[in-house]
Amino acid sequence: MIISLVLVLFVTASGTVATYLYDEAASLAARLCAGACIGLAALGLVGFVIASLMGLTPLAIALTLIVLAIPLLTLRDTTRWRVVKEDLSYSSKSFRRLLLYPSEAPIGYVLFYAAISIILWKVFSRAMIEVPEGIYTGVLNNFGDLPFHLSVITSFAYGNNFPPEDPTYAGIPFTYPFLTDFVSAIFVRCGADLRQSMFIENFILAVSLVGLLHRWALEMLRDRLAAAITPLLVFLNGGFGWVLLWEQAKQYDKGLSAMLASIPNSLTILPNTTWRWGNAISTLLVPQRGMLLGLPIAVIVFTQWWVSTEKPGESEKGEEGKGKKRNRKKRKEKTEVATMPARPLVPLFPFFPFTPSEKRMVAAGIVAGLLPLVHAHSFIAVMAVGGVSAVVQRRWRDWILFFLGASVVALPQMWWSTHNSAVNAATFFDWQFGWDRDNDNPVWFWLKNTGLFIPLILAAIFWLGKKRLVSQRLLLFYLPFTLCFIVPNLIKMAPWVWDNIKVLFYWWVASAPIVALLLARLWHQRGTSRILAVGLFVCVTLAGSVDVANIVLRDAQYQIFDLQGIQFAEIVRRETEPRARIVHAPVHNHPIFLTGRRSLMGYPGHIWTHGLEYRQREGEINRIFAGAPDAAAVLGKYEIKYAVVGPYERNLGSVNDQFFSRFTQVGETGGYRLYKISQP
Repeated sequence: MIISLVLVLFVTASGTVATYLYDEAASLAARLCAGACIGLAALGLVGFVIASLMGLTPLAIALTLIVLAIPLLTLRDTTRWRVVKEDLSYSSKSFRRLLLYPSEAPIGYVLFYAAISIILWKVFSRAMIEVPEGIYTGVLNNFGDLPFHLSVITSFAYGNNFPPEDPTYAGIPFTYPFLTDFVSAIFVRCGADLRQSMFIENFILAVSLVGLLHRWALEMLRDRLAAAITPLLVFLNGGFGWVLLWEQAKQYDKGLSAMLASIPNSLTILPNTTWRWGNAISTLLVPQRGMLLGLPIAVIVFTQWWVSTEKPGESEKGEEGKGKKRNRKKRKEKTEVATMPARPLVPLFPFFPFTPSEKRMVAAGIVAGLLPLVHAHSFIAVMAVGGVSAVVQRRWRDWILFFLGASVVALPQMWWSTHNSAVNAATFFDWQFGWDRDNDNPVWFWLKNTGLFIPLILAAIFWLGKKRLVSQRLLLFYLPFTLCFIVPNLIKMAPWVWDNIKVLFYWWVASAPIVALLLARLWHQRGTSRILAVGLFVCVTLAGSVDVANIVLRDAQYQIFDLQGIQFAEIVRRETEPRARIVHAPVHNHPIFLTGRRSLMGYPGHIWTHGLEYRQREGEINRIFAGAPDAAAVLGKYEIKYAVVGPYERNLGSVNDQFFSRFTQVGETGGYRLYKISQP
């Protein structure tokens, strides 16, 4: 694990230094958050390219690090190195000043990030739980997703899955965005176990996302309180699900413990109902690891979009801007650290002298180009919003540079993903009005699922005070993001319509600063307005807060693999070749997914949502275990090397033990048997 942590520090340092190429105004903390996300994404992409040529070997990892060290070479430039030293010096002196002369604002930030970090640490430590009885998860929505991600990680770490086949559907090119899991596979190869490999990445990305949302909102709103509220609105999102607590309140006569125990695991998404929105942490960031990396990368891009539209002197407006003027003077007097140069430091590309805004847009494009193999829906959302923003803003040169930068990095990934793909694209798109509302009235459906969030957006936009709350510049910047709400309410963008949330959530993320600005304005007015601000904040976040509290405070554990299954997985890894194909029962939590071996077919629900046809292969698997006349022919058709006969296979129906007795048994434990298939 120590090597993995050193690796994270290295790629974070490289990504942080890269931010000095385009983002002169960022604080060191904001650079570290961006650097961690950029560094991890680059580690996955560069590492995958090199590993595709030589496997995921120590040499491949070493070569990857050499490539990722290139941004560090830019520190040879004396101007940039001076600015980096000034940032480090200023941050060090600020920390010492905080310890010696604590003040309200810095202490507030420290407590804010400390509390969030503790909560996120607890949440992601429960994403995968290892105990003597087996492997569990403490997040119910992760019950189906965790085995899939483990199968991807182990396929790269233990199965030499290059060129990658779908680990749950052998023989089919693996085009599902996998870079987040590939990074975890690198950590496994560096000595981390499966749980550590995911936790390291998850926790760093989640904390970085908080910092990036905070910085983005601060740049847009120039209001410290609104900037702090923004990540809370994103992470604690929910709707009116908290009204379900009234049902539990009726049980108070049975005692407080009985009432608390009866609270549902989720107040934001309930099976077999039209409560479908879900909470960001419990339904998106923990189960869907691709979005955990895709979302902060997108926020980095959005921040550069905004700052690139800033005119000289505009950053000095607002509460935060005025504070910057005072702070620059204090910084120079108290710390004797020179302020950041206003001119560009060193051109992003020495032979092409870009203006500051052009430089930001090129960099934003390059960062956005990392997304296709990280999280495809995030890439779609970013590029669609960018296209509309280009038309609205009419900064044609800037936006052309953005799309060129994105194309250079993204197009090779897109070609690779779609080349010889078995995905049926027709299953992804269809007309469906109102997302996942079933028979609900669409207005009622969205009011129920998002609570007062949409009314608060409208209230902020149409604020009737002496001065507009949402400036014209902010409104024009925000409007293209409404496409992320409109389009998924008209078109099904995945075989499972609920997956539209992967685009819908970007509307929520972009709207959160608008709502935060309204709540902050009410708070600044004092008096009864403060009570209203608190009440509205609680109303918008209570359901999501209960969902997160259920993860953090409850000891609920949902078993995925039992001890016998884990022991059997060790036998499989020991007795089989890394790229062996294995037939087993098509369930989501089969022990084979811990081995890295290629499964003939995993859980049909996962395969269907990926746009693959599974029915024929599912029927053939049933015939194999039944020992049908064509069973041997089916085994030969798919070049199956091993078969598993265990509890899950017997749950399928009848298993023809006489048929499997013709093959050599090479391992057995806890009711699981591993047979080596000898082909005629």
